[in-house]
Amino acid sequence: MSARPTPGLQGLTWSTAGESHGPCLIAQLDGLPAGLHLDLDAIRAGLKRRWEGYGRGLRAGFEKDELVILAGLKRGVTMGTPLVMQLGNADTRIDELPDLKAPRPGHADLAGVLRLKTRDIRAQLERASARETAARTALGEVCRQLLAPFGIVVSSQVLQIAGIPFAATEKWQAVVDQARKDGDSLGGTFQVTAQGCPPGLGGFFQAVDRLDARLMASLASIPAVKAVSIGWGEQAGATPGSAYHDPIVLQEGGWAGIGRTSNHAGGIEGGLTNGQDVVVQASIKPIPTLRKGLESVNLDEMKESRATYERSDVAVVEPAAVVGEALMCLEIAGSLCARLGGVSMREMRQRIQELGKNESPQDWPSDVAGLD
Repeated sequence: MSARPTPGLQGLTWSTAGESHGPCLIAQLDGLPAGLHLDLDAIRAGLKRRWEGYGRGLRAGFEKDELVILAGLKRGVTMGTPLVMQLGNADTRIDELPDLKAPRPGHADLAGVLRLKTRDIRAQLERASARETAARTALGEVCRQLLAPFGIVVSSQVLQIAGIPFAATEKWQAVVDQARKDGDSLGGTFQVTAQGCPPGLGGFFQAVDRLDARLMASLASIPAVKAVSIGWGEQAGATPGSAYHDPIVLQEGGWAGIGRTSNHAGGIEGGLTNGQDVVVQASIKPIPTLRKGLESVNLDEMKESRATYERSDVAVVEPAAVVGEALMCLEIAGSLCARLGGVSMREMRQRIQELGKNESPQDWPSDVAGLD
């Protein structure tokens, strides 16, 4: 019998289960320290934010994401054991809903049926649905509370919807209204930022240790996200090094007395946080479920058809940003747990004091031999 793989530099491990129209979603988080007082109402508030946003569909009006803790807490405090949460689904008609006949371009429908060699599209879409991100949002809200005592704050902002700056509210909302009338959908771009991260989270010994790679993969796992960049990532290929890289300067109040004059790296260098804000941008495509339907093929009859319509949103950039926050919280919290170690919040608080924020590099050994 082989031993279970250790999480390595990830620090936390998690998983989700459940279908879009099944009885519930399940979220499990392993590796949480003992002694974290969880505010369940704050988790519920985070789940509610995921349903907000202009362009949301009918499900946002009735889905409640009823939260139940199944394991991992004693009187509201983590015990260091796996935390298991349940989110009830308001629409549980998975056995009664009709089977789709024509796959939707851009969704997992066709790729899934080709993989399983079955015409059962619903068996593909139920788990591929963005409904699953509610479970990850709950996990992220737990991790947000883990990060707070260490001064780490994660936030997000929408940058543009349908190419229109988010600040131009009336313009992009008018475009969303028109897309709804036309039976169309829209995409956009959002940004997620983590402030207060100590330097040295992540790693570079192995490719999977790199925090930038994990963050990009994590945000790319949000359904419909097609591009992710960190800092000035999109401009990097067209910017000379003298303009791109962030000069290192002496800075009072900076970590170990050192700071930067810019943050084009987005807070990560060599797979490690460098003490600046971690900044990640993601672009989400128009969702593939269109009321008017795109060209497709009826798999029962093997005739050209319009893609089958399922209840859907018009634009999901705002809720996707909320999910992005949750995933940032998950990755940063995992890296923090790995960096500090400790099985309790008390141990983690003690160990973060030893990272050297108020020390001077002049007092550190000049060779690794001095680290014994």
